[in-house]
Amino acid sequence: MLWIKAFHIVFVASWFAGLFYLPRIFVNLAMVPVGSVAERERLLLMARKLLRFTTLLAVPALALGAVLWLGYGIGRGPGNGWMHAKLTVVLLVLAYHHVCAKLLRQFVNNQNRRGHVWFRWFNEAPVLLMLVAVVLVVVKPF
Repeated sequence: MLWIKAFHIVFVASWFAGLFYLPRIFVNLAMVPVGSVAERERLLLMARKLLRFTTLLAVPALALGAVLWLGYGIGRGPGNGWMHAKLTVVLLVLAYHHVCAKLLRQFVNNQNRRGHVWFRWFNEAPVLLMLVAVVLVVVKPF
């Protein structure tokens, strides 16, 4: 079980690293001057590759988490309300990941209507989600 837990932590941290950096690329894309085709295409290429890689990292993170939860019973039974809250956070992270993919499609199709300041705020969400998840898992407040 400890090996599964260790790999789960590594994949979750790696998944979040991608979710931390992808919106930062969106900030830069929102700031690209009109007519800077090469810069825009370079940033889009980086964003596409990072989204693909981040999605691949999410799969084992989720699978290993499911093994720990369902296979080993971590967080199951009475007195484990923290797990319900953590699963809610996981769903929010998945939703955020999905929104990142949608935003990237908007950039690719020249349909982005948001400015760099909006993306700077959007970039803070995964930090808060990770903070909440870690506190729930370590402190188990309820």
